Amino acid sequence: MLLQAPDIRFPGLGIEIESLPNGITLPIGDGFEVKFYGIIIGIGILCGYLIACQMGKREKISSDTIIDFLLYAIVFSIIGARLYYVVFSWDYYKNNPLEILNLRGGGLAIYGGVIAAFLTLYVYTRLKKMSFFQMADCCVPGLALGQMIGRWGNFFNCEAFGGYSDGFLSMWIQKSRVYSGYITEEINQHLAVYEGAEYIQVHPTFLYESLWNLGVVLILVTVHRRKKFNGQIFWMYLGLYGLGRVWIEGLRTDQLLIGGTGIAVSQLLSACLIVVSVVMIVIQMRRKKHMVS
Repeated sequence: MLLQAPDIRFPGLGIEIESLPNGITLPIGDGFEVKFYGIIIGIGILCGYLIACQMGKREKISSDTIIDFLLYAIVFSIIGARLYYVVFSWDYYKNNPLEILNLRGGGLAIYGGVIAAFLTLYVYTRLKKMSFFQMADCCVPGLALGQMIGRWGNFFNCEAFGGYSDGFLSMWIQKSRVYSGYITEEINQHLAVYEGAEYIQVHPTFLYESLWNLGVVLILVTVHRRKKFNGQIFWMYLGLYGLGRVWIEGLRTDQLLIGGTGIAVSQLLSACLIVVSVVMIVIQMRRKKHMVS
C-alpha cells in the first residue's frame, strides 16, 4: 500500500497534516468554491467585534455604534488592503490592469487594510462628533484579535512563510503546493525529501505573527482597564504590532518592496510606527503628569 506524503509537516512538534484543503465547494451552479482564507477573516471580524463591544462598555460606547462603524470599515479596509498591494506590485499590475479587480486571485496587504480602517474611523468620528482616540482605544484590541485569527488563512493558502529554517518550529510544505516566486535560492538548496515528496523547510511566520498578536491582545485588554489617557491603547497597539512586524517581515520571502531599493515597505512602516507610538505615549504621559501636578 502506497503512503500519501503529507502536505504539511512540523517535524519538531511531531505534527503531520496529510491533506490541507484551502476551501470548500458549495453546491451552487457548477460548484462555488469558498476559500478558508475568507471564512477565517470572517471569523476574525466577528471575534474582533465581540471584544470591541466589551471594551465599549468601559468607554460607554454602544455596540450599535461599533457595528455601524464596522460595516463601513470592512468595505474600506478591503479596498485599502487591495490598493496597498497593487501600488507596491505595480510592475505586474500596470501590464495587467484588469487583474486589479480580481480579489479572488489574491493580493491583500494587512497594513493597507489597517490604514484604511483608521482613516474610516477618523471620518466616522468627525461626522458623529465623537472622540477618535476613545473610539480607537475601544476598537484596536479587537483589531489585534482579528489579525491573530486572520493569519491562519495564510496557513491554509501555504503562503506568508519565511526563509529556510531547520529549527524546532520549522514548517515543511510540499514544494508542489507553493508559488514558485516565494521560494528563494537558499530554500531550494535545502529541499527535504519525505515519503517520496519534495519539501521546502521554512519559518512559519504566519504562526509567529499570530502568537505575537495574541500577546498584543492580552496586553491591550489588560492595560485598557487602567489607561491614563484617551489614545493610550491606540498608540500601544501601533507600537506593539509594529515591533513584532518589523522583525517577522524581515524573515518573509514575499515582501512588498519600495521600488528597486530592496527595502520592505511594511518593515519600514513598522519601524516608523514604533518611533511615533513611543514619542506620543511619552508626550501624553508627561502632559498628564503636568496636569496632575
